[in-house]
Amino acid sequence: MFSPLPTPFEMAGWDSVTINEIGIRGEILMENAGREAVFTLLDEYGEVAGKSILIISGSGNNGGDGFVMGRLLADMGAEVLILHTAPKNGYKGDAAYHMKIASRMGVAMKFFRQTSTVTLPDSDIIIDGLLGTGFQGELRQFAMDIVSEINKAGASGRSFIFSVDVPSGLNGLTGRPQPIAVKAHATVTFENAKVGLILPEAADYTGRLIVAPIGIPAEVKAKHSPANFLIRNEVLENIPRPTPAMHKGTSGHVLLIGASKGLTGALHLAGLSAMRAGAGYATMACPAGLASEVKGGRPELMTMGLGSGETWDEQAIAELLPILNRYESVVIGPGLGRDEGAHRLIAELLDADLPPSVFDADALYVLARDSHLMQKIPRNSIFTPHPGEMGRLVKKTISEVEENRLETARKYAVSKQVYLVLKGAGTVIGCPDGRTLISPLAAPNLAAAGSGDILAGITGALLARSLSPMQSACIGVYWHGLAGLYLNEEFPYRGNIATEIADMLPVVLKEELC
Repeated sequence: MFSPLPTPFEMAGWDSVTINEIGIRGEILMENAGREAVFTLLDEYGEVAGKSILIISGSGNNGGDGFVMGRLLADMGAEVLILHTAPKNGYKGDAAYHMKIASRMGVAMKFFRQTSTVTLPDSDIIIDGLLGTGFQGELRQFAMDIVSEINKAGASGRSFIFSVDVPSGLNGLTGRPQPIAVKAHATVTFENAKVGLILPEAADYTGRLIVAPIGIPAEVKAKHSPANFLIRNEVLENIPRPTPAMHKGTSGHVLLIGASKGLTGALHLAGLSAMRAGAGYATMACPAGLASEVKGGRPELMTMGLGSGETWDEQAIAELLPILNRYESVVIGPGLGRDEGAHRLIAELLDADLPPSVFDADALYVLARDSHLMQKIPRNSIFTPHPGEMGRLVKKTISEVEENRLETARKYAVSKQVYLVLKGAGTVIGCPDGRTLISPLAAPNLAAAGSGDILAGITGALLARSLSPMQSACIGVYWHGLAGLYLNEEFPYRGNIATEIADMLPVVLKEELC
């Protein structure tokens, strides 16, 4: 259901434990890495006999991987040239070991001296082994010049660009270039994808990303578990399967609370998506004067008009509170508004005994405005902010939130003991135990008004079907993302609307699970 996503530091820890405690020599791990990289290159490019291959080997372990690859590719009949950025006597440890073997085998090597002008020989394939996942800071000028020349060769179509472990210049933690990075046609990374490589920002640089094993024992990874995990397609298998004896009363009843004048559509969309996600019932609670608009002519959606007007007045709130225990889950916030009535409603709800809860949209605005209310949030509730709402919660700008999405989600989830779903391409889920779970999906078709309301409804439906908050958040995010990808087939230039995201949900499960 989840794959580990080590940070560069955590990956270095796995290597260290494997070598120093398990006893697998570093030279063996490097040989494994180089061999797997060659196999991957053959899969991605094809036969290499007679092809000119330029390998740029940096001074670290990535350079050592390059030496292994050079030796193996030369044995396959390729015309290999290794440009190494450190003098031969500058290599240490495992990299020095493999450099010496490649040299003894007669592989062509040349010291890549720093010069004012960097030029690369024309090559069918350029293997980027310049910098590894441990790279931090910004590229120095010489490295920037090399990266620029690699990218020119790739963009011109002269060369197939293949990066080893990480495209040089890309931050393995954030997925961002520092300030530029190699734009590879394919990248092989070892044992598990580093967290930065699966973030949407990295996609333009990694090209096709392939994960190859190098022999890190499962025991090591289990004992030294990373903080970040990738949500995999298998998460959908946790959705309860239909049974012959099921009925609407056993399929979960979701209560959705929201709507204000001019914002009735959000609650309708959340209710619709709850039904499309398999809830037996979806009841939309709103001010009585807005009930007809909220229902929107959909007979399958139930409305509960409260009070007698179009606002969340004291009468409406008083009518709602005694019946909360009838529902398996509650979604609070779609279209709620930001007036004093909304604030009073949230305060009263937090004094009540809530079923498993999703806080979305304007409910998050109220919570951000009154930090005292946060102390009453039930543990393991689910928050679903977009970056703007997240910024209000943590009192930062959108750009500050986006700059460090993983840590923002993690720290907030731990401090408030909630599941924090930070929406966006590559949605991040922060968990109360400090883990972050990351969706690999980025779907432009979800960039439509009401898309967030659809996600809130899906999540509420999953909670109502007795899934845990973590399962509900993960499945909801992944399912929602797949719906966006499926819509891209019909609307490649977008133009779909939110109801079509909801309507796509059953189709996704048909294709993925049947």
